[in-house]
Amino acid sequence: MKKAPNPSKIDAEAPEWGVEAFGKARPAHDVLPGIFGERVAKELLRPRGRPRVAEPKVATNVRYSPEILDYFKADGPGWQTRMEQALCEYISAHPRA
Repeated sequence: MKKAPNPSKIDAEAPEWGVEAFGKARPAHDVLPGIFGERVAKELLRPRGRPRVAEPKVATNVRYSPEILDYFKADGPGWQTRMEQALCEYISAHPRA
């Protein structure tokens, strides 16, 4: 059973939205420039997170011998990048016919 709302916590200036209010709602990209101006609205609406790369890397599971992992991990953080660089160098030195 749903608990009844606490009347002292109901904000009369910000009532709960109903179907009619949702029907009148407009997307932020239409409303924000009129409220904050174009420059601020553009900053508020910019995409978040890390930019997407043109060629994303592919996750895979690979098994390596302990000697290989120990060799690359011995130099500390960045061992996966160094391992990838070593594989890229191998590919460059051994092109397919």
